[in-house]
Order: sequence, then structure tokens, then C-alpha cells
Amino acid sequence: MAERINIGIVGCARIMPAHLRAYKILQEHGIDNFRITALCARQREDAERFRKRGEGPPPRQPVIPPETGDPLAAPHMYISDLHDDVEVEIYTDYREMIQKANIDAIDVYASLFVHHDAAIPALEAGKHVMVEKPFAISVKAGRLMLEAAEKNNCVLCVAENAHYNIGTRSIRWVIDQGYIGDIQMYVSGGVGGFWSPDKIVAQTPWRHQKVLGGGGGAIDHGVHQFNVIRYTCGEVEQISGLAKILEPMRYTRDAEGNIIAEVENDVEDVFMALLKFENGAVGQMLSSWGGHGESIGMGRGIYGSKGCIKGGQLILDDGSKNDVVELFNEKADQSLKDKFFPMEITDGFALETLSFLNAIEHGTPSETDGKEGLRDLAASFAILESSEINRPVTVDEVESGEVAEYQKEIDEYYGL
Repeated sequence: MAERINIGIVGCARIMPAHLRAYKILQEHGIDNFRITALCARQREDAERFRKRGEGPPPRQPVIPPETGDPLAAPHMYISDLHDDVEVEIYTDYREMIQKANIDAIDVYASLFVHHDAAIPALEAGKHVMVEKPFAISVKAGRLMLEAAEKNNCVLCVAENAHYNIGTRSIRWVIDQGYIGDIQMYVSGGVGGFWSPDKIVAQTPWRHQKVLGGGGGAIDHGVHQFNVIRYTCGEVEQISGLAKILEPMRYTRDAEGNIIAEVENDVEDVFMALLKFENGAVGQMLSSWGGHGESIGMGRGIYGSKGCIKGGQLILDDGSKNDVVELFNEKADQSLKDKFFPMEITDGFALETLSFLNAIEHGTPSETDGKEGLRDLAASFAILESSEINRPVTVDEVESGEVAEYQKEIDEYYGL
């Protein structure tokens, strides 16, 4: 067995059960070269909630219905469900954990504003790092993380589960096989939904505060979208964006409709963007956490010179229709299936974690390394930068820091 990788978790957050489930899936497939040896949370009881079954506070109630399949609704798990041969230490200061705990790496689920502050000292101490998406609170913070990783020869990854799921992989394969021809257009969008018109998203107020969450949906789920867009359709060169605050206050209400929490919202809850791809294709994105009345959704479409991928369907000019996942399963080479889904693992969280562990153990480059995380972040911030300065911007301009007017307040707040 390979040398064991000891992992410390920073931030015992609502997304943690989905990640613990990922580690469990890896174990069930014979991958047991890791141990979670330390937990860090601002409140000790939050870490105790996950350490050992039968101890600590009760599990949090899900913020979104479990039937949605959203990772935030994943069933509660404990470290003791994974292994009971280590004594898991608890810290309330991640800097102390980095200095004192028996760890080789940290896995950061904490709020976005913590990412760079935890990652950089960990990397400087020679620890490998994976952070939840979005990669960092600003592009500059992300660049500093990358510099620390490169300087100290450490692995730095972003937990981008959307990249690894079978739907994304199948779309990429269909495009690579030439089914829809040359890519011409990408479209996606929707208004309203579970968090509209004015709910606090995931009951986490920091998502609506610029210096804590970076932006609204353009950052929070924009990075997911851009990772999939870039992977399937090619690099985005230029973005023209509009962003607007619709609801100046956001609320959490109880079952009777009484307000039990509120936050002043200073980030966009709607954005629209036009995309120009390096390969000549064009695109459009629309997303909103606002919207009164009834929601509307157009899903996702990728249009080529011979057909399109609409949702999960391949539709060609001759009228034929095929489910992209079924087509992939039927016709893709087994070697490619084994590469994408080793040991038939298909859970995106498990695959992103396996990629991180392999990068540490074997030096195998991760498809979602820090450079990819930074590029997704730069594309997402390009929407807000474009809206701020009222002109199209290139992703290169944002990634390099040449354009950073919107982010200036964030960088000054953290002294970056």
C-alpha cells in the first residue's frame, strides 16, 4: 500500500457530507491510502458534529430538499464512518492546525473568504491543498495561491465536481467525435428558482456580501458553468456582462413565513453575459437568484454545424435524437471510460478527490488544478468587471490583473 496521506479539513460546512461521502466511495473501491486526522471549525461544536457517530451536536437540517439531489442535501456522515484507527484532532484555528497537526494536506470547505488565508500558509508549510469552488475571493488572491504552490512544489486543486460527472464527460465525447460538427453557439439561462425572489442562498449570508463572497451567482455558480463551458466548448476569449442587484435585502423565513434572518445584499442577483470563444463560437448566459412570480428556464444548448446538444439530448439535422450519456456508454472506447471513471466510479466529488490524491501520491497532474480554478474564476469575474467598466473584457485581462476595478474593494479589504 502506498504511504498514507493524512488530511486536515478546514471548515465543517454544509457541503461537508457530500465530500465525506466521496471519501467513503473511494474506500468502497479499495482506495484507502488516506486518513482524515484533523478538523478545523470556528466553533468547536461544528467539528464535533462530524467527528464520531454518537457524539457531538445533531446533524444540521438540509437547506434544500433532499429529493433535488443537490450536494447540500447529502446525508450526514461522520469521520468514524470512514475509519476508526486514528484519533481525530479538533482545532478552531486553521493556522494552528497547519503548524501542529499530523497532516500532509488540507481540504478546504470553509467560506470563500477563508480560501487564500488558509491555503497560502499551508502551501508555505509544504502541505498540499484542495479548495472548494470558487477557487478564491478574488483573482489576485488566486494568483497568490498559485505562486505559493509553485514556489513550494505542492499540489493545489479546486474541487470542481461538475467537471468529472458523466453528463459533462459525455458531452465532451460527443463533441470530440464530431457529432454536431464545429461549435457555433452556446446558450444557457434561467430566472428564479428555489432561492428567488429574496431568500438567503443556502442560509449563508456571506454569499450576499461582496467582501466575503466576491459576487453573487456570477461567482458562486459561474465558476461551475465556465469550467464545463471551457471543457466542452473551448476557451472563452472575451465577455460582455451586465449585473444588477434586484433585492437589496435577503431573508430566511420559517415555515410560517416569519423572518428569522436577514442580510443586506450588495452583490448581483442577476447577470447576463455574451461570450466570444477563441474558436469563433459565440455564447450567451443568463442567471438570477431573483425574480418574482414564476421562474423560467431555458436549460443549456450547444449548437454546431450539424446539430445540437440540448439538455442531455443529441439532436441532429436529420431529426434523430439520442441521449448523450447512453450514446457514450454504448459507443465510447472502454479505455476512455476507464480513464474518465476508474473502477466505474461516477460520483463527481469522489473523482475530484481521487484526482487530488493521485496528484499527491503519483505526481499526476489534476484536470482541475489551481491554474484551471483560476481561469474559471477569471472568466466569472470578467462578467462583473465588464459590467463595472461598461465594456467587453478579455479573460486574459482579468486573469493577469490588468482589469480589476470591481475587485479593487475586495483586494483592499484583505490587503492583497
